[in-house]
Amino acid sequence: MNKVILIGRLTKDPELRYAAGSGTAVCRFTLAVSRQFKKDETDFINCIAFNKQGEAIAQYVTKGRQLAVTGSIRTGSYDGQDGIKRYTTDVIVESFEFIGNSNNGSVNSQNNDYWNMPTDNEFGVEEPIDDGDMPF
Repeated sequence: MNKVILIGRLTKDPELRYAAGSGTAVCRFTLAVSRQFKKDETDFINCIAFNKQGEAIAQYVTKGRQLAVTGSIRTGSYDGQDGIKRYTTDVIVESFEFIGNSNNGSVNSQNNDYWNMPTDNEFGVEEPIDDGDMPF
C-alpha cells in the first residue's frame, strides 16, 4: 500500500501550469513538515496536484498556509541538461484539507473537526487510544 498523510506549511506560493496538448492543470508546491520527535528538524516534501484540486490549491493557498494532504509517493528520473541522471520523489495529491489559521486569522473549525485537531493549534498533543476502539 502506498499512502501518505502530511500536515505542513507551504514554503512558497503554489505554481500552477497547464500541460501542453491536454490542458490538464498541474499544481506544484512544497510542504514544510516538522518531524514528530525532533521539532527543530523539518522535511521539505514536493507535492503535485492535478485538475480541479490543483486549481483550488493555486487559487486559495499561499506561502505559510497550513495544509493537510493525502496522496501517494511517486519516484521518477530524468537526464539533466548536463547529462547526469536525476531522481525525483513527489507526493501525488489525492485529497487535501485547509487547516489551521486562514489569512484573516480565523480558525477553520470544520476541517479541524475532520482531522480531530484542537482548534487552538496546539499540535503534538496526543489523545490516548482505548483498545476497545481498535477495528482489529
